[in-house]
Amino acid sequence: MTTSRTMWVLLESYHDVTYFTPESRAATDSLGCKGGWMGYFGMRAAPLGAVPPELVISTFYNFHPWMVRRAIPDAWQVASPKQFLATRLAGAEAALRRMLGDALDTLDEAADLAVTAAKNAPIAGRPLGAANAALPSPSSPAMALWQAATVLRESRGDGHVAALVAASLDPIETLVLFAAERGLRPEYMRQARGWSEEEWTAAADRLTERGLLSPDGITEAGTALRNDVEDRTDALASTPWDGLGPDRTDRLAELLTPLVQSLADQNDAMRANPMALDVRAALARARMDT
Repeated sequence: MTTSRTMWVLLESYHDVTYFTPESRAATDSLGCKGGWMGYFGMRAAPLGAVPPELVISTFYNFHPWMVRRAIPDAWQVASPKQFLATRLAGAEAALRRMLGDALDTLDEAADLAVTAAKNAPIAGRPLGAANAALPSPSSPAMALWQAATVLRESRGDGHVAALVAASLDPIETLVLFAAERGLRPEYMRQARGWSEEEWTAAADRLTERGLLSPDGITEAGTALRNDVEDRTDALASTPWDGLGPDRTDRLAELLTPLVQSLADQNDAMRANPMALDVRAALARARMDT
């Protein structure tokens, strides 16, 4: 696992409390959201402003358009983007406080390092990364760390979308190939992103025609393409860590590792995420390097 990918996993785990924890859901419910997905799309899209659904469909990439349109633009009638931003901060902080307790008050060094890295996160051609980078950094170190993690993950995510587009993988084809590589249940991935069984089968057929899938699963060509996408994503997200330097990057990984271990043990939403496999690998690497 590259440095770029290891740091993404560690910071993503800290960011991952944002949308699917009980505290986050309670915060968006109190705002007036109609269901958890309205809260998710409203909070994540809020840095962009009161945008139309088409921009969310474009930047979030692998969600079915109908899922987005159920939430956006109605979310902006429930609350303003500014209110959604305040709500996501409150929900994330409450979840982190529950899971990390007093450790949340000892994050000055980690916050300084992450904020420095986030200042070097590319924003050109990266709308979600740029929109989050434009937000002010919270005053508390714990939430400054969260904000930096958010900038870094959205900047990386924008680069990942660019790599997928360059690989000629449309949103559902991306999910089908990812599920085949990871051995994930298609039912889980379809439900999580709103695609029908018929749409999934059609995407699998297209991938089969390209030689990326076979009746036995992902092919060598499919694996190679998946690896190329991830390698390109890592390369496109390396600038913050090149700027921070290896010693300070390693130090940030060292500081994040016990936090992520605690979050991995407690955050049910993270354990249900396919990223849990990467979390375990990143934790193993961090322990080997320290």
